[in-house]
Amino acid sequence: MEFASTGGVSPPGRIGRVALGDVLHRSARRFGAKIALTEGQTHISYEQLERNANCFAHYLLGSGLKPGDKVATLTGNSIAMVTALFGIHKAALVWVPVNTMLGAEDVAYILEHAGVKAAVVDDAILADASKREILAALKLPLVGVATPAATALDGTTAFTKALHGQPDHEPDVEINDRDLAMIIYTSGTTSRPKGAMHCHLAIVMAAMSNAIEWSLTPQDAMSGQLPVFHCAAHAGLVSMLVSGGCFALMRGFDPKVLIETIARDKLTLFVGHPLMFGAVLEHPARKAHVLSSLRLCIYGLAPMGEALQRRVVAELCPNLICASGQTEMYPMTTATQPMRSLQRFGNYWGHSLCVTETAIMADDGSLLPMGEIGELVHRGPNVMLGYYREPTATAAARTHDWHHTGDLALIDAQGEVLFIDRKKDMIKSGGENIASSQIEAALASHPDVAQVGVVGLPHPHWSEAVAAFVVLKPGASADEEALLAHVRRSLGGFQVPKLLKLVPGIPMTATGKLRKVELRRTHEHHFDHAARS
Repeated sequence: MEFASTGGVSPPGRIGRVALGDVLHRSARRFGAKIALTEGQTHISYEQLERNANCFAHYLLGSGLKPGDKVATLTGNSIAMVTALFGIHKAALVWVPVNTMLGAEDVAYILEHAGVKAAVVDDAILADASKREILAALKLPLVGVATPAATALDGTTAFTKALHGQPDHEPDVEINDRDLAMIIYTSGTTSRPKGAMHCHLAIVMAAMSNAIEWSLTPQDAMSGQLPVFHCAAHAGLVSMLVSGGCFALMRGFDPKVLIETIARDKLTLFVGHPLMFGAVLEHPARKAHVLSSLRLCIYGLAPMGEALQRRVVAELCPNLICASGQTEMYPMTTATQPMRSLQRFGNYWGHSLCVTETAIMADDGSLLPMGEIGELVHRGPNVMLGYYREPTATAAARTHDWHHTGDLALIDAQGEVLFIDRKKDMIKSGGENIASSQIEAALASHPDVAQVGVVGLPHPHWSEAVAAFVVLKPGASADEEALLAHVRRSLGGFQVPKLLKLVPGIPMTATGKLRKVELRRTHEHHFDHAARS
């Protein structure tokens, strides 16, 4: 092959490749016996994690899988899960993380849509009758993590058995930086999840950018209570491993467990959504533990109110930032600066990071100046390859040569992104465009409110009517009228909800995002008989 532009010199190939498996390999060579992961009282070093991941890669290739085949994980956070996903990458296979909190129908859809050839599962999945039935019907080869004999399906191979006797050196497979590394399905806030495809280069670039922005060192340790099957936690995991830090895996969020983990493992970074920060601050166990190791708190997925921000900075950690990203645009894309956390309040997402270019776009594709509202768009190497098997949706996300987020925002005079609303969540009522996020912020500022979701519901006169669903804090006494009186102080009359309902809970994704599609679906007929006058 001729390479005219380089004077006949061929590319470096394996010598210069960018691959996710190499992140672990190189960190194992650098940090050896240093702890890479903890899971409660259990821990594993970089060198042992590397050897186990290599063993699993050889097991997968020995089972007949070929580079490019898809392998799913249906597991909660565990050392075995991280071992498995790096084994998948080292074998040049494609990782398909499946949200374990999805319903059986969505799980079946993802496994079939992605064309998964094998899966790693844990006992919680196999104990779920509907998901067990799906796996049995698909006849997928399964590797079971901590799977009791009582729930194992016929043919399930125990994870420890899969590793036993396999070579612990890297398999000799060809991997290119633009090869498909993972298909991660969107969080399910719409009716059907889409599979965002990412190459090795995209995720490694995002992780290295995070390491720079967070000033990560081998002395850092990050909380891992968010599910690793989600892009935010996975990005945090890879960012820690590329830096030689420690990632503290937890199987879900329990404020007491998180507090104990921060104290025991001397965590330096706490990453979570606002409800988690509030729960930690309120938990009685906090006063019995020393949490002074924290140097940076990072929140996202939902806005944090002023009162909570002030408490986090005063009581947990002086450095607080908001980070954003997308399944399609690997996190982080933007982040706020700690020195500005108490200088202005609202749904600020901060500045672009070193890996990403950010702009605000009008519907005609023109870029808008500071202060004007339009769609938030990005460019950068952390953008997805596209939606798997969905060329039309991929093309729509790339119009005018930018990645379209579906978020409405502006960039203010300080260069910070201020989120306004999701385009699809903007409520159109009586000829006015109403940002649901603004109403949510107004309600969330009431001291009795724990959680709120605002949607537009069909209305015969207004086209859409603002509807708010509120969860009160335990022991709170506010009623609907008190909450409406509270928001009337800061909202215009057209923005005040025409329906405000106290509810015991609001449907959420596994990572704490509101499932507004379910709110709309459940209450879509509420105004069917409203007067048309």
